[in-house]
Amino acid sequence: MNIKYKNKQILAIGTVIFIGFILALIILNTERSAPSKDAHVDHEVGASEMEARPQHGEPGHDHAEDHLPSSQLLPHDEHEHRPQAQEIIKGPHGGKLFTQNGYGLEVTIFEQNVAPEFRVYTYENNKPLDPAASEVTITLERLGTKPEIINFVKESNYLKGTLSVKEPHSFNVKINVRHDAKAYQFNYEQLETRVHMTDEQLRLNSVELLTAGPASIKATLQLQGEVKLNADKSVHVVPRVGGIVESVSINAGDTVKKGQVLASISSQAIADMRSDLYAAQKRVELARATYVREKQLWEEKISAQQDYLQAEHDLREAEINAQRIQQKLSAAGANGSAKGLTRYELRSPINGVVTNKTISQGQVVSEVDSLFEISDLSSVWVEMNIYAKDINIVKVGQKVTVRATAFDAETTGTIAYVGALVGQQSRTAMARVVIDNSQRTWLPGLPVNIELVSDEIKVPLAVSIEGLQALRDWNVVFGRYGEYFEARPLNLGRRDDKYVEVFEGIEPGTRYAAGNSFLIKADIGKAGASHDH
Repeated sequence: MNIKYKNKQILAIGTVIFIGFILALIILNTERSAPSKDAHVDHEVGASEMEARPQHGEPGHDHAEDHLPSSQLLPHDEHEHRPQAQEIIKGPHGGKLFTQNGYGLEVTIFEQNVAPEFRVYTYENNKPLDPAASEVTITLERLGTKPEIINFVKESNYLKGTLSVKEPHSFNVKINVRHDAKAYQFNYEQLETRVHMTDEQLRLNSVELLTAGPASIKATLQLQGEVKLNADKSVHVVPRVGGIVESVSINAGDTVKKGQVLASISSQAIADMRSDLYAAQKRVELARATYVREKQLWEEKISAQQDYLQAEHDLREAEINAQRIQQKLSAAGANGSAKGLTRYELRSPINGVVTNKTISQGQVVSEVDSLFEISDLSSVWVEMNIYAKDINIVKVGQKVTVRATAFDAETTGTIAYVGALVGQQSRTAMARVVIDNSQRTWLPGLPVNIELVSDEIKVPLAVSIEGLQALRDWNVVFGRYGEYFEARPLNLGRRDDKYVEVFEGIEPGTRYAAGNSFLIKADIGKAGASHDH
């Protein structure tokens, strides 16, 4: 029984193995006859590049955008379809691995705690090879710039590029190798921060293009200040005599004309002066009549000349006394023809606006009380505090721009005064600007920001502030190359409200997106062009 059972078991196992072999043959024939969906690559590569073309992917530097994503960036009606690139083949160090005739080369971009640099590892028959045995050069071809050639030197177990790899890492890479008297060539492409946009799309999205080049940048000083009354055109109205307020015809905020009555005051001092003037005028009349009579009698040889001269003397004294009292009334701001002896009218000395009022009916006032403040608001002062470190920058005659903080208003003026002293507590000096206020826009007490142009500098290369965008940890503009935009990280210098100086990052004459450049940044974000460090 045991022998028969074992024979049956062996027969069953053999049958299973035979069936598996037949199925394997069928599957193998099917795979050989089926077309490969990855039969086409994304771009033409060198004949020596290994069949499974690697994409960009390295330790510490993961570029997800190895081909142009999104049908919006590569419309089907404008470009032929690009098949998906084949699966990435990585080397032992996580870089791109190329092999040909037993020779292998692995390329990485290393950027952990150092500036990005190429590192190359070499292999022979799948075993590490002394990097000194290979001569390697890499040529980078970027949009809008000349090809960049990078040489390599041995460091540890790899070859290190002699130049750092500038951002963005978007370029065509050509690798030339000499090893053991043989030449090898490998190519690959990696793209990031690049989008496609036709001229028609530019027009529809109102994207403005400018050209990087020389510009004038204004060195400015930002200050804070406050609008104040123009003290040169403001007056305090005080009574010249004391009395009791009978009526007030003007309120604060009213516009008044020069000579307009502001208030009426009943003053005993004015009544006394008017009484004295009335009496003096009567004495003048009497003295004049006496003088006329005595002159006539003297001419007729009836009276002595002495009487005539005395009459003339008395007339002159009476006239002088009347003039003295009249001038006293005028000095008090009164006249001798008022309806009431005690009535004193307080009048406006200028055209302006009543900015302060401290008088009311029935109030007792004296000649030292300020009852009204009237200001001509056609111009106002803007006073600002200058810190000690900036005192030598601010000069009389400099142009400034004044902007309201509470609403949208702007005007220009000229510094008319810079204080000669620094405050002991504030450690600041005061400067003043006179600005036009004919439209009554600038109300006293309004806080303002002041921009002072201290100098204007010509720089050889600048871009528009409007085109500047923040991308990752860079300040960039998007350069225009054919129908593509690509980010250009910039090393920036001085700036004003229109332009910013560029030290490095874009070539002079390069066109870039200015107005509505944020749309291009949004397209890059939608394309998912990530760059993880």
